[in-house]
Amino acid sequence: MRTEQLEYIAAVTRLGSLRRAAEELRLSQPALSETVRNLERELGVDLLDRKRSGSTMSAQGRELLPHIVSVLEALDRLRSAAGEQHRISRMVRVGTVNAATVPLLVPVVRDFRATHPVTQVEVVGAQQTEIQRALAEGGFDLGLVNHLDGDDVPAGLETSRLLRGRPVVCMHPDSPLASRPAVTADELLGEPLVAMRSGYVMHRFVHRLLAGRVPAFSYSTDGAEMGKLMVAEGLGVTVLPDFSVIGDPLERLGRITHRPLADDSTRVLLMLQRRKGDSVPQAARDLHQGFVDRAGELNRLRSLDGAGPAAVQGI
Repeated sequence: MRTEQLEYIAAVTRLGSLRRAAEELRLSQPALSETVRNLERELGVDLLDRKRSGSTMSAQGRELLPHIVSVLEALDRLRSAAGEQHRISRMVRVGTVNAATVPLLVPVVRDFRATHPVTQVEVVGAQQTEIQRALAEGGFDLGLVNHLDGDDVPAGLETSRLLRGRPVVCMHPDSPLASRPAVTADELLGEPLVAMRSGYVMHRFVHRLLAGRVPAFSYSTDGAEMGKLMVAEGLGVTVLPDFSVIGDPLERLGRITHRPLADDSTRVLLMLQRRKGDSVPQAARDLHQGFVDRAGELNRLRSLDGAGPAAVQGI
């Protein structure tokens, strides 16, 4: 017995004739009739009354119809469950600008893997514009991006604000700037600067902070994580959001530290984005919630440490 045999006989019953069922199913009437005959032989029951005027469901067929419908409904539930299981166990792709990879992303992925052992998580470092384009095109499920206060948020993306921080100067503990309570733009110009590559929010911020002036010496790197490693090796200083530095393993080990920028009130927002209007797989929804929950924990810790709360909300 094949599934299509049951579907065909259900169509004959619903439409009232073999001819109309053949038209809807886009089969020839002889082919449909032969399929039904094969099912009748298997069941040992005449499901159709065949007359010169056409074929209709027999009394025996009508008695069996509730069982046929029950089997088809069970198959539909099976297909639906299998489809949901596929969505749950699929790969989730996350694009990130790296500014919060260690303090935020790593704990979230660790917890997610414990509850979703068959789901792969692919983390891809990219610039903000690349992440937002991939989200719009379906290449990423989730994206972590930075915004400065006042930046526009793409209309086609659903955005949750995770962390709100301030730019700080990240430095080696032995740096002369570590003795300062705050670092001025002029002092920053006198140090080797590990700058983010063009296209990153922090590149744009530092360019604005220095008003186009060029530091004594500078490097260019592609992301906060490499910038922090270079600082830990004593190659210079870099400017990052404080939430990228606080809680980083290098900070906990005493390899890097940070100081605020003097006379600067800029705020940096870490956003979690996904495409609007899509049927979001369960795994992606769970990972999204994991980011929101982890951000809430970080915000509470910042509040206890006196850094001030950073609201988590959708915008």
